[in-house]
Amino acid sequence: MLITCPHCLSKNRVPDERAAQDPVCGRCGQALLSGEVLALSEANFDRVVSGSELPVLVDFWAPWCGPCRQMAPQFATAARQLKGQALLVKVNSDEAPQLSQRFGIRSIPTLIQLQGGQELQRISGALSAAQILGWIQQRG
Repeated sequence: MLITCPHCLSKNRVPDERAAQDPVCGRCGQALLSGEVLALSEANFDRVVSGSELPVLVDFWAPWCGPCRQMAPQFATAARQLKGQALLVKVNSDEAPQLSQRFGIRSIPTLIQLQGGQELQRISGALSAAQILGWIQQRG
């Protein structure tokens, strides 16, 4: 599968069976699938999301949003549990107004599942890690 490095934005080919084995970027040596939530911006969003053959789960959030802050540790737990199976990213809607507008974000937190850059599904509101896992895996 192809995975774009979130650090240097170079494309890497990773065999499917190695996705859960902590692959690193061939260019910069950083982890490609660390199991951590990646913070993306308008500058790198399209390259990272469209360059990944894994499903991408995007959390549109803002630092002033109570439910967003409440869900953050749950989203991080889901990222660890989905390591090698999906890429979990967050976008600060205040700092990325063009992305928020492009995806029609009207309330936060909003989760959008993307595959190949195309939206598959979305849900708004704070969720537990178990609810996030169930929601993303129902499309599997």
